[in-house]
Amino acid sequence: MGPMGELPWDRTLPSPLAAAVWRDDMPEPPERPPRRTRYRGTHPRAFREKYKEQNPGRYADEVAKVLAAGKTPAGTHRPVLMREVVEILAPKPGELAVDATLGYGGHAAELLRAIQPGGRLFALDVDPRELRKTEARLRATRIPADSLTVWRSNFAGLSRLLMTAGVGAVDLVLADLGLSSMQIDNPDRGFTFKRPGPLDLRMNPERGQPASALLRSLDEARWQRLLEENADEPQAALLARAIITAQRRSPITTTTALASVVREAFTPGGPRGRESIDDAVRRVFQALRIEVNDEFSALETFLRHLPDCLKPGGRVAILSFHSGEDRRVKKAFESGLAGGHYARVAETVTRPSPEEVRANSRASPAKLRWAVRAIGNPC
Repeated sequence: MGPMGELPWDRTLPSPLAAAVWRDDMPEPPERPPRRTRYRGTHPRAFREKYKEQNPGRYADEVAKVLAAGKTPAGTHRPVLMREVVEILAPKPGELAVDATLGYGGHAAELLRAIQPGGRLFALDVDPRELRKTEARLRATRIPADSLTVWRSNFAGLSRLLMTAGVGAVDLVLADLGLSSMQIDNPDRGFTFKRPGPLDLRMNPERGQPASALLRSLDEARWQRLLEENADEPQAALLARAIITAQRRSPITTTTALASVVREAFTPGGPRGRESIDDAVRRVFQALRIEVNDEFSALETFLRHLPDCLKPGGRVAILSFHSGEDRRVKKAFESGLAGGHYARVAETVTRPSPEEVRANSRASPAKLRWAVRAIGNPC
């Protein structure tokens, strides 16, 4: 005990009294743990404040309340069309599987369970931040160590990665082309326009240039083309002009700044009738995100090499979330069927049931297509 009964490491006393009771030969005070982010009011609003939702192991009751309300807990992701994906892929013990877009690992966990014993899952994701977390969660389920191989890679390189691993071809492939909720919810990633954040939009924040940098290089004609090709935007010319005008006036570097420009320029009741302003903002962000990550080029490369990644009779299921993705998947499957690479392909898309959409509104735009690899070699 120090003078006046104070503990020797008590530095909470006001100066100069604190200096009077402190001696150099006393031990250093223990470090205090960082204070948890607190939120204003009765419910958390900002992503960082939702620490209970991001820790389902400790706050299971809080997470259950969010799920019961049909929402996705912050920092997590709810797999879409899980039952339908498993039925289509029909995983069996001992098979080789690929989850080409690992994300939060919901689909991967189910595939891993189904291919045991003796099966092996190869999982890819380009997002280094989420990849580490998801791998740790999957391995915490005490799966056999050699049943999971994780690669930080874009799925465009799947064929090369399988060859490097000495596998060549697998029994089933899943690709969920949608954004993960972890990316959407965190304003620091720049995918959401509902909260202020840097205009980034990179799947891999460690590579390439953020959207704000790309925006500086775009002229009006290219902006219009991106809005038309990447998002089917009916007011592409109007919005492209507004964005370039605003960018010349003051560089657009935040998500809310770009959203404000679109809202001010959007014409309600335009070519698509009574659409909400948020729909237009969402399409602008989609067009920019696709360009930042070169998503269509990666998807086309993946689809071109996909038949070579499947064993005879192998199955593939692809979840898409907007028309540009679905058109490419449909065209590739139909072309593969005509060329003898696939024996069967989905004639129509599978969509989430009304019950699933009520439970998870983010499932609403999902479209599921599938194909089965032909047994023989195409002519």
